Amino acid sequence: MSMLEGAPWLLAHKSMLDINKLHQVSLYGHDYVIWQDKTGQVNALPNICPHMGAMLSEGWCEAQADGTSAVVCPFHALEFDRHGCTILPGTDKKTLPQLKPLELIIQGDFIWSYGDYEPKIPIPDILEKIDREYEFIGFTADTSVETDLRSMLLIMHDYNHQNGTHRELFEITEVRFEKFIDNGYHSEAFFNTPTAPKTFWEKLKQPNQFLLPDVIQAHLENYFPSLVIFYGSTFFGKIAQCHLFIPESSTKTRTYILLFGEASNPLAKLLKNQFLALSKVIVEQDVGILNKIYADAPQKIKLNNEVGIDWVKKNFATWK
Repeated sequence: MSMLEGAPWLLAHKSMLDINKLHQVSLYGHDYVIWQDKTGQVNALPNICPHMGAMLSEGWCEAQADGTSAVVCPFHALEFDRHGCTILPGTDKKTLPQLKPLELIIQGDFIWSYGDYEPKIPIPDILEKIDREYEFIGFTADTSVETDLRSMLLIMHDYNHQNGTHRELFEITEVRFEKFIDNGYHSEAFFNTPTAPKTFWEKLKQPNQFLLPDVIQAHLENYFPSLVIFYGSTFFGKIAQCHLFIPESSTKTRTYILLFGEASNPLAKLLKNQFLALSKVIVEQDVGILNKIYADAPQKIKLNNEVGIDWVKKNFATWK
């Protein structure tokens, strides 16, 4: 199954990396340890110590006098700087690089990588634009899913699954599809989804319902293959919910959400955790259905408005 080598992947937002704390990320079947030092420099090395194979992400960071930091192996406490060099015990001379750093492309707070493959498509600039126009609320639902990238993207571009997968959350009564704009590896979808009417007391039983309008007016902007942005409006203001996807391996895909907002009501800032929690539920429900699908099952029935699914299939088929 293709992992679309040569595409750019957003490994993290800087807010996801605590200073001098190690994190493991995976891309194209390889594991890396990634960290941010006090200077704001973000570093990534293969997650395997070249001595005896210990996972470097299980070690710790050692701060240096200049504000940079080294990653320390949890087995024998060997320190590796961001270039992959170390000093062996009993010597005072730095070795040549023992680990090849993963090439990162830092754009503001966004940490991209092509996984050391030759770039085939450019990094989309939409996230920097959103970051300028909206307030960053936070990240949520950072999850590794036991599914291939194609299966993940198909469900995320399925505009009919709200009635099933998200039935209890949204209680959508129908999908009123308006249009789909196909610009190659960039597309946009517009549709409205009325929700079942609820009384104030019914909403009290499910507080998330207070965050949802009676009719969800969806504008999705898609950047194949790694990004889906949901633009929406509520009583509290506008949101830009950014879904990210990363092929950790041929059978595992990572997803998470970056949430941005533009408040029109003073209560909006007080409810940011609720908006993040709502986003997390959406991802959890998508992950739940992915674990209940036979990925290789033939599709014998086609529904209306599967243009997003067709767009994903076309781009996979034409990727070179």
